[in-house]
Amino acid sequence: MDADDGSRPSLDVSIDPETFLSTYWLKAELVGFCRDNGLPVSGSKTEITERIHRFLLTGEVVAPSVRNTVRHDGPIALDAEIGEGFVCTEERRAFFEQHIGKGFRFNVPFQKWLRSHPRSTYAESIAAYREVHGDGTIGPQFEYNTYIRDFFADNSGRSLEEAIVCWRYRRSLQGPHRYQREDLVALDRLIR
Repeated sequence: MDADDGSRPSLDVSIDPETFLSTYWLKAELVGFCRDNGLPVSGSKTEITERIHRFLLTGEVVAPSVRNTVRHDGPIALDAEIGEGFVCTEERRAFFEQHIGKGFRFNVPFQKWLRSHPRSTYAESIAAYREVHGDGTIGPQFEYNTYIRDFFADNSGRSLEEAIVCWRYRRSLQGPHRYQREDLVALDRLIR
């Protein structure tokens, strides 16, 4: 599991738990570790990371969280409850577009709000959408997406290829994998 420059540690049972957390791993690498060590492989990248970290700390194998799969198939109306196990469907998208406008998107913060407020009405969800929409939040499992967005916010006129070179440099380092202006040093290395 070595990085392009060889500075990345190997992902195996001997890795220090804190080094594990401070290193960037692809989801496929995390799933491979789980398979090799008898850990469940289901869940989001964040859930798998937490499962591996706990395993490295304690040796404990934690079962994946059980997701509520109950679907609410009641009427979609302003005064109707959202219901448990909200699922983004085309019918619901059309409803929200009708009441919010064509710019409506099931963004991550709004989906989280919908799933955590099953007893709220669709009218309340529309008000909540207007509060959370457009805040630019990207879930922690999408480090690459966040990095690329922040790179371009700080470097207009740069190319995606340059952003990817800087991303690869940042992910090879220990610590947070968020864009920092100093990552541009990776582009200097390309010129040499």
